[in-house]
Amino acid sequence: MIDKSKQYKLINSQVRAIISEESDMIANMANIAAVLYNHLENVNWSGFYLYKESQLVLGPFQGQPACIRIPMGKGVCGTSAQLQKTLLIDDVHQFDGHITCDVASRSEIVVPIVVRGRLIGVLDVDSPITNRFDQSDRQGLEELVDIFSKRLSLDEVLK
Repeated sequence: MIDKSKQYKLINSQVRAIISEESDMIANMANIAAVLYNHLENVNWSGFYLYKESQLVLGPFQGQPACIRIPMGKGVCGTSAQLQKTLLIDDVHQFDGHITCDVASRSEIVVPIVVRGRLIGVLDVDSPITNRFDQSDRQGLEELVDIFSKRLSLDEVLK
C-alpha cells in the first residue's frame, strides 16, 4: 500500500523545485498538472481551471479533452470555486449537478486557488475509481496549491 503522505512530500518537493525559478503561471500550472498525472495512481485527469469573466475557463491539464467553461456554482469545480473550499467527492454520479466531461471519471477532488482573498481558479484531479481520494489527498493537494499560490505574484494574476 502507498504511503500517501510520503508520496505527496515527494510530489510537493518536486513541484517546489520546478516552479522555484519560473514566474509564469501557465508554465507552472502545466508542469504541476504533468507531475500529478504521472505520479498519482488511478488518476485519469489533472489540471486547472482559471477564474475569468465570472466563470471557470479550462487551463493547463493532462488527460482527455475537458469541458472548456464551467459556470460558478455548477459541477464540482464551479461549486468548489464559489464556496472557496476543497471538495472531495467519492462518487461524482451522486453529486447533484455533476458535469460529465469524461464519462470514465468516478471520483474527484477540487482545491480552490485563492491569492490574497482573490479567486484565481481551481486544481482538479479526477479518478476512474470510486472513493479514490481521502484526507491524505486533501492535505497533500492543499499543500501543493499553497506552494503554487505563494509563487504567484498578484501582478501575474491580474494580467
